[in-house]
Amino acid sequence: MSSPAFNIHPIARFGGESEAVKRPKEFACFSYDGKHEFHLDDSSMQWYYPPRLGANLSKGFDKFDKHDESIDEHLDSLLKTIAAHEKEEGKKIDANVVTWRGMMTKIMSAPFEDRDGFEMTATLYEDCMYGPSSTYVIPDRKSLTKCSFIEDNYQAKQIAKEQQNQQQRGRRGQHSPEVMTYWGYKFEALSCLPRPWAEVTRDFIESRDEHTVSNKAQYCSVVRTGIGKTVLCLGGEVDAIWDSKPAEKGAPINWVELKTSVEIRDDRSMNNFERKLMKFWIQSFLLGVPKIIVGFRSHDGILTKLEEIQTASIPETAAKRGVRSWNANTCINFANAFLEWLRNTIDDEGVWRISRRPGSSTIEVFKAEEVGHGSILTEEFMNWRIKLRLNSNDAS
Repeated sequence: MSSPAFNIHPIARFGGESEAVKRPKEFACFSYDGKHEFHLDDSSMQWYYPPRLGANLSKGFDKFDKHDESIDEHLDSLLKTIAAHEKEEGKKIDANVVTWRGMMTKIMSAPFEDRDGFEMTATLYEDCMYGPSSTYVIPDRKSLTKCSFIEDNYQAKQIAKEQQNQQQRGRRGQHSPEVMTYWGYKFEALSCLPRPWAEVTRDFIESRDEHTVSNKAQYCSVVRTGIGKTVLCLGGEVDAIWDSKPAEKGAPINWVELKTSVEIRDDRSMNNFERKLMKFWIQSFLLGVPKIIVGFRSHDGILTKLEEIQTASIPETAAKRGVRSWNANTCINFANAFLEWLRNTIDDEGVWRISRRPGSSTIEVFKAEEVGHGSILTEEFMNWRIKLRLNSNDAS
């Protein structure tokens, strides 16, 4: 029996006006500190402050304090944060899908990006519904809202990453993929402050180029958003903030996404940048990041120019330029259709795979394990949900 498959082509059927999108609202956050240890707070939030042009983004590569990516962290930190929020609110979050922003980025870009493919793992956990008072009630089967928890298939991701790195190493006149990845982290270190500008010394600001670069500390935003009929709970790293967080929970936040790109010098580099803009837009769109700051660099990693881009303006700007390599409405409509199909396809417990082979025009979904939830959900999270359910039943 063949696996259920969602056809990506023809993508023209996803054209037209976009489906309704719910504005992302942050309802929780967490931080990793300098040792990449979890904290349920915003202690690793950073503030944007412009870097010095002419900086060498390769500087300090030999001292890079790199996070060990050989450990699969699953959804653990996101689940801890959700559980803490639910304990505070006394009820479950109302989401159909819980995942990292990166998974949704792959799904939304699928109509226009088929080079690398992807493989994700998913599990269905706890059918639930929310009554008029938004408290948990025992539902009848017809009114259930099912929640899927989705993560990267870590092993497949590592294999694909190594294959991609080998291909890059084989290109003449190009820096190693490790150095080029470092450039992004160096740009972030040159562009951020650990506290608001008024609380940081001039010496600190001017010596940022000398600081050891590390990618262990992160601030992660957890938002509630939605595409069409699917409510999403997404977690994702945010690079910096422009000013300060508003006091009102869920209010728009002036986040800043930091990106690097090679200088635009000809049609080829312009086309490459326009394709990059799709990923830039999707990543920021999903978390409600209003501004992207691109650091343009030379082929040798010298920072030559800064450009501020408003996230909301990217689709219109791309359309006016006549960009044909991607379309924002198509990305949204595709995600809406795929997520609805996925919610109907993943209809039972067990561990499921969501797979797209490189160059394939379909996304396949199949069950990899008949029972359980694999390593996607932690015992701690499931025990919390059992406790919450028992408390809710007692209250009713």
